[in-house]
Amino acid sequence: MAAKQQDQEFVEYITKAIVNHPDDVTSDRTVDEMGVLITLKINPEDMGYVIGRQGQTARALRTLLRIVGAKNNARVNLKIYEPEGSRRPPRGAAGASEHVDTSAVDDIQI
Repeated sequence: MAAKQQDQEFVEYITKAIVNHPDDVTSDRTVDEMGVLITLKINPEDMGYVIGRQGQTARALRTLLRIVGAKNNARVNLKIYEPEGSRRPPRGAAGASEHVDTSAVDDIQI
């Protein structure tokens, strides 16, 4: 197994600091013509901590990772592996549950 690179160690270090199950944090690093892809795997219960509200934590982590990559002249991207059973609702599900009852409004005349 190859030694972990600086960008991969950085992602794991930050992630382990914010989750409840740091022993479950692992990452895979692949390099191709598009650059470096780090796939982060975490405990499904910690998905909310890593994603953050409206993706703010994940976005910040990706921004910092790009800076680390730029320092080493590499394009680095982060993919967060979302296992079955994670608590985050599927995309688009947040607005689907909000239903406005307009039946009482139909009788009003202006």
